[in-house]
This record gives sequence, structure tokens and C-alpha cells, in this order.
Amino acid sequence: MKRDYTLYFFAALGSFMIVYILLPLGMIYAKQVSDFGAFLKTLHDSVVLSAVKRSLLTATATALIALLFGVPLGYVLARKDFPGKSLVQAIVDVPVVIPHSVVGIMLLVTYSTYILDNYLGIISAMLFVSASFTINSARDGFLAVDEKLEAVARTLGASHLRTFFSVSLPIAFPSIASGAIMTWARAISEVGAILIVAYYPMTAQVLILEYFNNYGLRASRPIAVLMVTISLGIFVLLRWLVGRASNAPR
Repeated sequence: MKRDYTLYFFAALGSFMIVYILLPLGMIYAKQVSDFGAFLKTLHDSVVLSAVKRSLLTATATALIALLFGVPLGYVLARKDFPGKSLVQAIVDVPVVIPHSVVGIMLLVTYSTYILDNYLGIISAMLFVSASFTINSARDGFLAVDEKLEAVARTLGASHLRTFFSVSLPIAFPSIASGAIMTWARAISEVGAILIVAYYPMTAQVLILEYFNNYGLRASRPIAVLMVTISLGIFVLLRWLVGRASNAPR
């Protein structure tokens, strides 16, 4: 039987992307190790620590808001056909194609001084660019739920709302959780829209850019390393928890 090397060929091609992603990560850590004193100094800088806490707080708030409003929308898109449904789905995906500096201008024009240089402005910018991850993941999760299971629950006397919480939501949870994680990750990485809407109070993303513009690469690199470490650590932990929940016996 002739050996098929297709999978090996695809793996070789795909490894380019792995190397492409890992190389900058490895390089920035390697560079910082040679200047470890600057990193330690950053860990004791109250301005940096406040900015990091602000980023974590606002990204988490963004993910929770996206869950609150995005999961119900995802359920409607999965279960109901209605005029204009394709338009609604397109609107959900619109933030992905809009330059983020334009997003900031749009939000500022719409909400004016209500979001200018405050926490609400930071969260507004983050939510606009990241909510689609939660909505689309929730929709896909609910689409994977067999409607017959919901019908059985209804015939047994459960209300539509109780069926949602006791049947649909638990089954779709892994997909929803993955979407929420991606929303959080996208929110904490946002900078373009935040720069325009809420330069202050300064998030870590904006602080890195300010340090780079004012003091150069060496000054901004330790903050970048700190943010990469925290973001990757939380991201991997959340992915692991979701994976465990998905594989847990029901």
C-alpha cells in the first residue's frame, strides 16, 4: 500500500504559522531576560500596575456584558428565522472589518462626552470590537443543541425559559465559554479605539504605546512582557477550565 504523505505535508506547511507566532514571543522574553532589572523595576511601578489592573478590570467587565446581551441574541439567531436575519448576522460581524481607529471616532461621535476619558469609554470601545465572538459562539453552540431535547423538556411541562437554562444552556456552555474567553482576549488587546475614546484613565495597552513613543523600545518592552505573561496565563487557564468542564461526565 502506497504511503500517503498528505498529512505530513500539511503539518509541515502549518508549522510555519506556529513558528511565526512563537518566534516573536520567544524573542521578546529572551531580550528581557538580558535586562531583567528593568522588568523587576516595572513590577514595582505603581503607574504600570494600576494600568494593568485597569485593563484586566475593563476586559472582564466587557466579557460579562457581552455574555449578558450576546447569549440571548445568539439563541435567537440559532432558533428563529425572521425577516432581516442575514442583516442582523452581518451587523454582528461588522466590527471585525472596521478599522479600530474608525471605531473610536464612531463611538465618540455617537456618545460624545458620556464616554470621553472614563471607564465607560474604555469598556464601550472594548465591547464594540469584541462582542461578536460571544454572539457567534453562542449561536453556534445553540445550533449544536438538538431541538428534540428542548421539545421533550417542553412536553414534560418545563417552560421555555426553564428549558433554556436546564437543557440548552448547559449543552451550549463550552461554546459560549470559548466565545467569552475570546471576547476577553480581544478586549484586553484593544488599543486603537481606546486611544481615541479614552486615553485616560490609561490602560496598559495605551501605556505601552506612550512609553514606546516617549522613551523607546527598552522602556516599553518590560510592560509588554508583563502584559503578555498575564494575558497568556489567564487565557491558558480559562481554556483549561473550559476543557475540563467540557470533558466532565454528565
